[in-house]
Amino acid sequence: MPGPRPNPNKPGSRYRTARGPIVLPAEGCDLPAPKLPPGRRWAQAERRLWKELWASPQAVQWDDSAASVVASYIVLTLAVLGGTAAAWQAAEARHLADRLGLTPTGMASLGWRIAERGEVADVVPLRVS
Repeated sequence: MPGPRPNPNKPGSRYRTARGPIVLPAEGCDLPAPKLPPGRRWAQAERRLWKELWASPQAVQWDDSAASVVASYIVLTLAVLGGTAAAWQAAEARHLADRLGLTPTGMASLGWRIAERGEVADVVPLRVS
């Protein structure tokens, strides 16, 4: 049985088809990045990518619960770029990129677009950090 119907009147609702895509700020997210998940030693390149991703325009739509997904994306992507990933890891990195809105396909499926020069974004960051 499907869940409750989306409510376009609720703040933070991702159901916006009647109003068009969600416009993300071109300048990115100015909230501090959450802490990297514990359980491993994070390399400098991973830490740098972590900060870059959490400063991206897409990050305004992520809350702190996305941290483990972003961390998984980083590990898989750097393995792919380093040539050590298996095919399934490359596929999983691609799927995570789409789910996080980091690709044109992902942004389209989420109903997001990045503001053009002089255009005002219509979202506020979801994180409470």
